[in-house]
Amino acid sequence: MGHIREPKGVDFFIKSEPLTEQVREEISEFIREYKNKSAAKTIQKKAQIQKFEPVSTK
Repeated sequence: MGHIREPKGVDFFIKSEPLTEQVREEISEFIREYKNKSAAKTIQKKAQIQKFEPVSTK
């Protein structure tokens, strides 16, 4: 991925609206719930593979 240059004479400014307290709380609650769900997931260990001795045929 390369760097994007601004054309001569053009400036790119991004100005976002400030968040309201209600929106800030909703975002915080969403992040909190997402982290709790992620932490609740258990990591399953891979099953161990058992090696079997070949059966001798006589």
